[in-house]
Amino acid sequence: MKIFGITVLILVPLVVITLGMDILLGFDLDNSIKHAFNPFLVQDPAELILFLILLVFLVFSFFYRKKKKGNTKGQQ
Repeated sequence: MKIFGITVLILVPLVVITLGMDILLGFDLDNSIKHAFNPFLVQDPAELILFLILLVFLVFSFFYRKKKKGNTKGQQ
């Protein structure tokens, strides 16, 4: 519950700052909300490729750690 509360306390000000910056840049409220809650709409193709590379790295590292942990349990 503590982690959830901290997450919400960080998320709310960040969303407010994002909405405020979009409104200051001249976007209307509908587009600001769309940009805040769907960040993939405003990414450049290079940013999207980098995100996918990091996501693949995360998945492979998860399976590598799981496999390594399974091997050490079998040896003991």
